[in-house]
Amino acid sequence: MPDGDTGNVLEVRDLRTVFQTRGGEVHAVNSVSFEVKPGELLGVVGESGSGKSVTMMSLVGLLPSPPAEVREGRVLLAGEDLLRVTPARLREVRGGEVGFIFQDPMTSLNPVFTVGYQIMEPIRRHMGLGKKQARERAVELLELVGIPSARDRLSDYPHQFSGGMRQRVMIAMALACDPKVLIADEPTTALDVTIQAQILEIVADLRARLGMAIVWITHDLGVIAGIADRVLVMYGGQVVEQAPVHPLFNDPRHPYTRALLRTIPTVTGARAEKLEVIEGQPPILGAAPTACPFRDRCPLVFDRCHAENPAREVVAPEHDVACFHPSARSGTGGAS
Repeated sequence: MPDGDTGNVLEVRDLRTVFQTRGGEVHAVNSVSFEVKPGELLGVVGESGSGKSVTMMSLVGLLPSPPAEVREGRVLLAGEDLLRVTPARLREVRGGEVGFIFQDPMTSLNPVFTVGYQIMEPIRRHMGLGKKQARERAVELLELVGIPSARDRLSDYPHQFSGGMRQRVMIAMALACDPKVLIADEPTTALDVTIQAQILEIVADLRARLGMAIVWITHDLGVIAGIADRVLVMYGGQVVEQAPVHPLFNDPRHPYTRALLRTIPTVTGARAEKLEVIEGQPPILGAAPTACPFRDRCPLVFDRCHAENPAREVVAPEHDVACFHPSARSGTGGAS
């Protein structure tokens, strides 16, 4: 695909990431491609080990190298390939044009620096503001994410905030330099459901006000159903299905997507039924896949699944799936 104006703020094409370990290579990301439009919220779902976080950290050089190596691909941010820029330019992009929110704010916030210092540092570095201007911007950001007495709290340390408030601070830091894309990696997993709902409401409000693109990584399909425009389903370091959120939930095509949806608890008023589980374990990717990665756990497996790795093919408007089975192509089979 050429680098011209495609209308996407972020495009990822054929991304491959490998880890060198004592036991050999681990092919964690295998030919992943996707795009994000301005103002869009893209949900990325899958089990632990499916490649969600490694994919997103590969985009801006957040993985330690060695052992990680991005071997192939293109990562176009507003047309600029981030895999081919200088380290200095990549540092400008991180925290400037691409913001990150991580799962555990206590491992992301430095305990020996005040919250105000940690918010002001990227503002001064990336936006070139003076100390006074940066401080006012930090107050504005804390107010934006709903922290009371924001000016007074700039001098507090991370341990003086609750878990939910620390996550709000992380959101403020990620927004500090008006990023083009905000990547949120399981940012509500460690929070109780009430605080999680508050964080989701804040993100939805900020997105509506600021119009930024958001990539939301999670294993929780219930969260994705409420906030996403479009969903990528990942398994074995690959995208196995991609669709707008409503078609994905109403007409899932890949057997793995259907299995994930059957694990979601429902509230029907009837007697609670035992939740389904996906039998087996995700694959250990010691080599680039040459067969369907889901074949050993799939109820629809047949001979071709063991011989070839299916490519993603369009099965409906804006909906593609990587599966050989006829039910994936025809839409029969449903989510149950």
